[in-house]
Amino acid sequence: MILDVWPVPGAEPHRGEARWCDRLFPCALGKSGVRADKREGDHATPLGLFPFRQVLYRPDREPPPSTALPARAIATDDGWCDDVGDPAYNRPVTLPYAARHEVLWRADALYDLVLVVGHNDDPVVKGAGSAVFVHVARPDWGGTEGCVAFRVDDLRRILSEADATSAIRVNPAPVGFARAAQG
Repeated sequence: MILDVWPVPGAEPHRGEARWCDRLFPCALGKSGVRADKREGDHATPLGLFPFRQVLYRPDREPPPSTALPARAIATDDGWCDDVGDPAYNRPVTLPYAARHEVLWRADALYDLVLVVGHNDDPVVKGAGSAVFVHVARPDWGGTEGCVAFRVDDLRRILSEADATSAIRVNPAPVGFARAAQG
């Protein structure tokens, strides 16, 4: 199954919509919208088709997700390297970590449930973007650093129906469906 995502025409660049099976969902995209030539730090969501890799969840806030995908609990020492000059660029790391990185155990709820997708991971290209995930949206639907974000209940539903063949396709324009309600 393909999770199709696209920017909302005429809206702020980070406002998006998604289609999963026969349902439409609102989503948040990168603060800079979508780009074919994703670069580290550009705050854009990369255009393209990316396989679902694994699910991460914060066990003190989320139960193990119902999904056919590999899933593991996030620990307080989990991070993700976003330092272009580091050998672990766009890979999970254990904290503390000397190079620049994201902390996966966050104070907010954004990474309480995370779908890791196959963006720039096989092979990793230095500077082509790191830590592009599908995760929980901010309550105000604010833009992401380049990820795609959903309401937690919508993300749970997607994960419950996903399997090893599932992928996300980020499109430059709508994929022929009416607008989903932003909430």
